[in-house]
Amino acid sequence: MPQPLSVFEEKFHKPPILLARAPGRVNLLGEHVDYNDGPVLPAAIDRAVRLACAPMDDGTVQLFAIDIQKNISFHLEDLGRKVSADGKELPHWARYPAGVAWAIKEAGFPVSGMQAVYTSNIPIGAGLSSSAAVEIAFAAAWQGLDGWQADRMTLARIGQRAENGYLGLASGMMDQFASAHGVAGHCLYFDTRSLEWNPVLLPEGTSLVIADSGVRRTLAHSSYNERRASCEEAVRLLQKFLPDIRSLRDVKTTEFAAYSEFLPEIPRKRAEHVVKEIARVNSAVTALETNKTRSFGALMFAGHASLRDLYEVSVPELDALVEIARGLPGIYGARLTGAGFGGCTVNLVEEAKAQEFIERLKAGYQEKTGKTAQVYLCKASEGAGISRQ
Repeated sequence: MPQPLSVFEEKFHKPPILLARAPGRVNLLGEHVDYNDGPVLPAAIDRAVRLACAPMDDGTVQLFAIDIQKNISFHLEDLGRKVSADGKELPHWARYPAGVAWAIKEAGFPVSGMQAVYTSNIPIGAGLSSSAAVEIAFAAAWQGLDGWQADRMTLARIGQRAENGYLGLASGMMDQFASAHGVAGHCLYFDTRSLEWNPVLLPEGTSLVIADSGVRRTLAHSSYNERRASCEEAVRLLQKFLPDIRSLRDVKTTEFAAYSEFLPEIPRKRAEHVVKEIARVNSAVTALETNKTRSFGALMFAGHASLRDLYEVSVPELDALVEIARGLPGIYGARLTGAGFGGCTVNLVEEAKAQEFIERLKAGYQEKTGKTAQVYLCKASEGAGISRQ
């Protein structure tokens, strides 16, 4: 991974003032429940965006994206127009840092010009929140440069606001939350309604193995919106019987069993996944707190089956990775992670058997699909941070 500090000095002929880091995340349980007000169980991972920066006093932002070897400059006064300094439309990659600057200004904090270079070793488009890590890295960097006081939840809100308001993506806040709040060795129980959270210790002697199917999510945006609409339709229909519910978060599994027959097939299947996935998250926390690692793993497998059969966001390659993992020594649980339609699986594995697991998973995937999986041994890591030079 290129070192931002040396690249910054080479690019701008001076040392940076500040370094920032923000990790990607993997979600262990609680998929497609964040926009239904449900709890989620992500962990920050030890793959991250790293950034080096210094202030500029003329309101200009000069960026160099190391991984794609591209430069961009834009003026803070032009953020609303989404144009670069030469008047051209901002390219998609530059809209993430520009969106963060826009969201900081909208939140009422000062934002100065900046020179920055950044790099990432988070796979892009794999469901590991590479974009949220960019947002949180830039939010932390601007906070460090301009000295405004805000907690980590505010940084997460700024990242989410950049996606919702500037990039037009209807995302929840889980990804930015996990990147900002990560705790080494822990996953994070995060209630997306109340925004309350607490770290939950992952089992001793286990590793997180992330397997990238190589399939990218070409249909994810329209399919995501369809599923969100189906959940909202299910709530409207269930409100005839349960008038006090605001979202699927409010529907108990027993209530769903009693009234699900009144839902059309598609909203019924989508809602069944959400209601039961929320129950799985709560059961998973209990399993972790009582050292029942096998029970936790079984909930991961059950979550994958639900995403495959009820929410219908899996693909054959993800199913293959989960089924191969199920038969390997050292596995506790596996499931797709992220929105689905491609991307990665997350596997909870005995630490002592992790390397053997990785080799056999890669070989099995190649044999079954003819494709090569990139597989990463990861740790649950601390959240975003800055250091001054």
